[in-house]
Amino acid sequence: MPSLAYIGLGSNLDDPRGHVERAIAELDGLPLTRLTATSRRYASRPVGPQDQPDFINAVARVETRLSPLALLDQLQALEQRHARVRRRHWGPRTLDLDLLLYDDRRLEHPRLRLPHPELAARAFVVVPLHELAPRLELPGFGPVAALPAWQSAGDLRALLPER
Repeated sequence: MPSLAYIGLGSNLDDPRGHVERAIAELDGLPLTRLTATSRRYASRPVGPQDQPDFINAVARVETRLSPLALLDQLQALEQRHARVRRRHWGPRTLDLDLLLYDDRRLEHPRLRLPHPELAARAFVVVPLHELAPRLELPGFGPVAALPAWQSAGDLRALLPER
């Protein structure tokens, strides 16, 4: 039986919206994985250093037969295909893919923590996640509709679909 996973996408360099759109399409091509839904796209201020462009963000839902770590490996390989360079913590990037949730699993591993530890505080994740699954209960956090990030949700700008 496939597992349900949610992936946060973000980009703020070299055609950010294009990177997010291509990455969403590429998620559907990952081994043993099928894209089932995506949120609207949002613009948000960067977390951390403010001397960088705004981000384009979205959340995707996939069904997968990959383990959490195998899915993480695939996401990191996808980031590399988008020329992701890690120069500074929370710095600008062509593509950032975060495995947010994997079923209702809790995981503490040196490479991966589930649910994503910053999820509840980030409006650019919580708002699109709520859009996809308004009744979702997050292990260790509670209902998505009651997370602290809603306090800063007004800082997000929903983007119109591209034509």
